[in-house]
Amino acid sequence: MPRPEIWSADEQRRFVDDGVLIRRGLVNGNLLSRARDLVGGWLTEAYDPARLTAYTERSFAPELEEHPDLLALYHRSGLVELAEDLLLPSWISPVTRAQIQIRLPHGAEQPVKRMHVDGVSCPHLEPSDLRTFSFIIGVVLDGSATADAGALHYVPGGHHRMARYFATNWTLGQPAQTPDDIDAQDGTAFTAEPGDVVVMHHLVPHRVGINTSSTPRVMAYFRIQHAQHPDLALAALSDPWLEYPALADLARPGTA
Repeated sequence: MPRPEIWSADEQRRFVDDGVLIRRGLVNGNLLSRARDLVGGWLTEAYDPARLTAYTERSFAPELEEHPDLLALYHRSGLVELAEDLLLPSWISPVTRAQIQIRLPHGAEQPVKRMHVDGVSCPHLEPSDLRTFSFIIGVVLDGSATADAGALHYVPGGHHRMARYFATNWTLGQPAQTPDDIDAQDGTAFTAEPGDVVVMHHLVPHRVGINTSSTPRVMAYFRIQHAQHPDLALAALSDPWLEYPALADLARPGTA
């Protein structure tokens, strides 16, 4: 499969400003169809409705998180090269598992996720637990490309606000995930077709709503960590470019 172009200067600037990058149709062919069929088969044959809340909080199809057809979405599509490029000259930790998130069609009593930052004050974790990362990559496997079909909603530029919040109004162990002004926002919907990819800075607040379509919205996510993330995790909450040496200069005030 042809490798995608590495991030351009314009895309790097957009990531600094918005915290989000999108590549349309990046994953396709057998890579996409095998992963989609794998998760679709699990949803038909192994899905347990009694575990819907646990799936929503953590991952659907947890027994498939290390399946080669899911990991191939990252390792064989060129996404690994794009991930490495964002953190140059630092190294990234190996990605060994996928997370599957599914928003079931309207009618399922699925919890609605409010604005949050992953791994911070999560309801299914101890308040003092941090399960953070540097950025996340999401691949659309299935679903309707409409805002109300279980799409991811994110706040462009919200990573700047969250960094200030973590620096001044937050302490490890408190239950609030986001400040009130972020929590009140609807966010921008990632309206996307299967094969589209979103790359999002860890600090960008986001949520997922109900799916009013007739088709499940299926996403495969990969959490990317700077190789020293365990040591940098707490400081990185208030310094969004601590783990991005090549982008830190772009983020300085007055840099064109």
